[in-house]
Amino acid sequence: MKILVTGSTGLVGAALTDELKRAGHTVCRLVRPETNVAALQGSHGFAVKWDPATGELGAAAVGADAVVNLGGASIAEGRWTAERKRLLRTSRVDTTRALVTSLTKMAARPRVLVSASAIGYYGSRGDEELREDSSAGNDFLSAIAKEWEAEASKAEVLGIRVVIARFGVILAKQGGAFPKMARPFRFGVGGQIGSGRQWMSWVTLGDVVAILKFCLENGAARGAVNVVSPRPVRNAEFTSALAKALHRPALFPAPPFALRLALGEMADALLLSSQRVVPAQLEKLGYRFLDSDLQTALSAILT
Repeated sequence: MKILVTGSTGLVGAALTDELKRAGHTVCRLVRPETNVAALQGSHGFAVKWDPATGELGAAAVGADAVVNLGGASIAEGRWTAERKRLLRTSRVDTTRALVTSLTKMAARPRVLVSASAIGYYGSRGDEELREDSSAGNDFLSAIAKEWEAEASKAEVLGIRVVIARFGVILAKQGGAFPKMARPFRFGVGGQIGSGRQWMSWVTLGDVVAILKFCLENGAARGAVNVVSPRPVRNAEFTSALAKALHRPALFPAPPFALRLALGEMADALLLSSQRVVPAQLEKLGYRFLDSDLQTALSAILT
């Protein structure tokens, strides 16, 4: 297949484009006008100019069979000021709207669009088991996710199969949230967050890439798909497993008031919220997870 990818330089995008190339697919990295395309050629596929402001796509995008939309500013980078919140929204909602607009202008449209979202869609839900048909939450991240998904879903009227990939906490040595989570433990000052009873829905980068590839190739995959391990854990169990994998203690819990003082609203949304999400659609479709045991996954990542 010829596959267009936005967000191809990020943690997931870089790993996915490498895997797609290994599988024999042609990967076109959609890059903004200000990007030095010449410097990117040959790295994780070839670059195609794309202007989100106008929806204009470079000629090399013609004939694409599929699109993977992974763009979006980092949720965990910096306090959520009003300006930062605008960036988090526009980099997801507005960019996805522009991408779908670009697809409407193509004479021969791709057959499938796999577009990123996040389990933040559900909000903090305590011990409730959350499946793809569970209702949305009502906080900031939920609102962004609902808008983000709505823009991607508009491609359905173009006859394009749309898959919404709701990512959980991605575990990877090379980037994302995991290195920051592991750092206190490496120095012997790690511990559970708050009460430790909040649920964490995790997934390894290897499974994320395999799931995205599975959704591209499996015509039965459609709509929301929870990209999480089938075994969510409470924060206390996660921190204990991480400490064990690093051969360090887990003796220093992080109190909620200190987290809120340091991070503001982001502390409740990312660290103290509880989301017990299960991959109901993936299990229904017969996807076989590479990593479903947390301790084994952490040991492999940290080796």
